[in-house]
Amino acid sequence: MLGNMMQQPLLISHLIEHAAKYHADTPIISRENNGQIITTNWFEVQKNSKRLANALSSFDLSQGDRLATIAWNNHRHLESWYAISGSGYVCHTINPRLFPEQLVFIINDAQDKVIFFDSTFVPLITAIHDKVPSVEWFICYGPYDEKIVQALPNVIFYDELIQAQSDQFTWPQLSEETASSLCYTSGTTGNPKGVLYSHRSSLLHAMAICFPDSLALSANDTVMPVVPMFHVNAWGIPYAAAMVGASFVLPGPNLDGDSLIDLIDGCQVTVALGVPTIWQGLLTAAKKRGSTLASMKRNVVGGAACPPSIIREFKNTYHCDTIHAWGMTETSPVGTVNQSKAKHHSLNAEEFEKLRLTQGRPPFGVDLRIVDADNHNAPLLHDGHTQGNLQVRGAWIIERYFNQENSALTDDGWFDTGDIATIDADGYMTICDRAKDLIKSGGEWISSVEIENIAVGHPEIKMAAAIAAHHPKWGERPILIVVKEENSHLNEDHVRAYFENKIARWQIPDAVLFVDALPMNGAGKIVKAELRKKFNDVLLSNAAI
Repeated sequence: MLGNMMQQPLLISHLIEHAAKYHADTPIISRENNGQIITTNWFEVQKNSKRLANALSSFDLSQGDRLATIAWNNHRHLESWYAISGSGYVCHTINPRLFPEQLVFIINDAQDKVIFFDSTFVPLITAIHDKVPSVEWFICYGPYDEKIVQALPNVIFYDELIQAQSDQFTWPQLSEETASSLCYTSGTTGNPKGVLYSHRSSLLHAMAICFPDSLALSANDTVMPVVPMFHVNAWGIPYAAAMVGASFVLPGPNLDGDSLIDLIDGCQVTVALGVPTIWQGLLTAAKKRGSTLASMKRNVVGGAACPPSIIREFKNTYHCDTIHAWGMTETSPVGTVNQSKAKHHSLNAEEFEKLRLTQGRPPFGVDLRIVDADNHNAPLLHDGHTQGNLQVRGAWIIERYFNQENSALTDDGWFDTGDIATIDADGYMTICDRAKDLIKSGGEWISSVEIENIAVGHPEIKMAAAIAAHHPKWGERPILIVVKEENSHLNEDHVRAYFENKIARWQIPDAVLFVDALPMNGAGKIVKAELRKKFNDVLLSNAAI
């Protein structure tokens, strides 16, 4: 027997219709490439998305065609998201920070028909223009600009394109399993791989991150995704903000600490989301400027393990709750969020902080396990101590990569994340390391994440990366590559001494190397493969070690 309830597919077009109907005048604040602040609202975003949908209907496009965007977080980018997916096309967000060769590979692999781009990226578009034969239309976000025409004679300007269109459009009623958006992995090794999301998976993910036990978003919030819209769909926040009708702040291209403080204080941002390096820059700027970040109630950190020092400073200095989250492109991305339970209220300060340093527990819709990879994926205990390969399954988890026939899952239907983790009895998961980044010294494992978290707690260390270096006796030993804060006089002895009583002595790095910058990929993560290639043999060349 079936239930007697209405059947309504979960579609992205329903999100923008809901926001426009019930949160019409809720402001959306967008900082343009030139620094100008434009204020619009959910109703205007809906109207412009319909204007663009009408324009796209005159193009020679078919349902499922990929339409790419190369743009910062701004209101035009947001409008086109809803127009593309709502019309039955696939919104393919492209990370402009990737190498040109990777960009060309991604566009050709996706067979994009259209590329929308910010004026910032005109040089990039001109460089790849002749290498992406599937692209028939190049659309520049913004008004007519003669200089851009000189560089790209066939360019279409977004403002002109939608200006002549009606804001009346009937969204097609699609199957909720229809593909909605496409993101590629950051490609630290080999070519990036595509992850194709559906309308259903995207809406279920948006619902889950709005839960009080998740990111707790509501119409009372002013939300600022510092994480770019080209990085796993800004963690689904543009969908979630429309779902709850939150005020929305889109920070544009300038993500330095001072620029973010201007928006946080000026727009009264209550929730912001970004990677650890963003928060390090923000805290440094806030201290210099004397900003109290008074409106900020919580910030969400993902993309890499958050150093404990950042969580402490936000809480103790700015009364802002830092929420640790974990995920990846293949998980849409949110897989866990660190929210406490009622029973944790009785913990003392030290115990509670230890809990908050984990990556958290999965929301409904996601399941986790750790396995022994050397024993046919045998499940391991969730005791908070046993380490294993982290695997995940759920309603918004990848089944296979775009353009690949083979499943990405294990034989029993789990996705192996490549992380080494522990899970406790309450489901709180802690990332110990990436499997490829663990350091094996004399048969014992050392976590590079733990070393890095201690290092960046030093007030004179800006960034740090721990890697394994070859050792004639122990096989591998940890070394630490450090970027110092401005005007720092740190030396190797100072750094090694800082580790005393914070970690077992045999886990203290054998060498500390100072560099001006660490290699970063397009998602803002440190590329340790490059560091290993450069520094693998540094201990072999030092006879004293």
